[in-house]
Amino acid sequence: MLSKNIIFKNFRNKKNYKSHKEVLGIFRKLLKKDSQVIKSLSPNYQNNYKKNIIQKYQKYLSVRIIGIGGSSLGTQAIYSFLKNKIKKNFIFIDNLKPKINNLSIKKKIVNIVVSKSGNTLETISNVNIILNKDNDKNIFITENKKSYLLSLAQKLKAEIIHHNNFIGGRYSVLSEVGMLPAALMGLKPKDFKQINNLIKDKNFINLLISNVSNLIFLINNKKINSVILNYDEQSLNLFQWYQQLVAESLGKKGKGVMPIISTMPKDNHSLMQLYLDGPKNNFFTFFSVNEAKSMKIKNNTVLASHNYLKNKNTHDIMIAQKNATENVFRKKNIPFRSFEILDRSEKSLGELFCFFILETILLGMALKINPYDQPSVELIKKETSKILIYK
Repeated sequence: MLSKNIIFKNFRNKKNYKSHKEVLGIFRKLLKKDSQVIKSLSPNYQNNYKKNIIQKYQKYLSVRIIGIGGSSLGTQAIYSFLKNKIKKNFIFIDNLKPKINNLSIKKKIVNIVVSKSGNTLETISNVNIILNKDNDKNIFITENKKSYLLSLAQKLKAEIIHHNNFIGGRYSVLSEVGMLPAALMGLKPKDFKQINNLIKDKNFINLLISNVSNLIFLINNKKINSVILNYDEQSLNLFQWYQQLVAESLGKKGKGVMPIISTMPKDNHSLMQLYLDGPKNNFFTFFSVNEAKSMKIKNNTVLASHNYLKNKNTHDIMIAQKNATENVFRKKNIPFRSFEILDRSEKSLGELFCFFILETILLGMALKINPYDQPSVELIKKETSKILIYK
């Protein structure tokens, strides 16, 4: 058990005690550092907004998040994973060419514009397309420094919340970037903040460190594709968040891990042949959520040849396929780990955020990579600006 909410099965690699000891040392040093990223995972972290902001905008039933990458992905993960608990409509404008039909909402709407730098080109472009209604309310989350979006927010007399400048976008989900929208969703931000409980749990620490040690072993043995076999439709956005976290944090100096999301069991009929018998440069993560309610098979239409389907529901069938796939992977010595979520809640999702953030930072440090920057992305930003200026 990773916690009482999550069953975690680790990779079956032989334990490398030298690597385990090294990662444990890095982990202890990380916890001693004055890291704003680590602090944001704790309930003691002070978000840069006050409760009256939530009270002021709680009545709005439609909220539009305008941001890209880490400014949006974490919030999308929260909204999708916990959709059953949320009664409001959240719309995400997270790429250029926003869908016009999503913009034609007649009721009053709150726009939350998110950009750490305040100069993100795609977000600036979308803001200048979308913010054209007199009755909209606007909240800008951006750093407290001179930027396009901060100047625009001041001009519009919008609500301004300062983005913590020590927390990069992909690590910002449990800061004001994700927690303000979560509060407007009617969720409990403090329930996401699980790190204080987790780091007191010796079992959690042992599983985390062993997991990172195993990942180092796999990466050093040229297994660099991290394939997520996702059996929960509501977790797609969670793994799109994970994809950015891993790719942007570790893809440096000719090193890195390629995160690939596979939708299961659909991909049994397209990609599984490759996974089983193709190149051996992958490691896999099985992910499922224990669902109480699921569509049931109609017994009166089941033919005699398939009587085993009677009294089954779609969740039963999906889990049978997942377990069967794990069995085949085990027989073929294909490396995998698995997460089974027992409770779809803020706490469970918070634990997953903590686990993946800690895992990524520890991997970066162990591989001698800075997990916090993204220098090459800046090259494209500068080149794009040159092209637009001189066109």
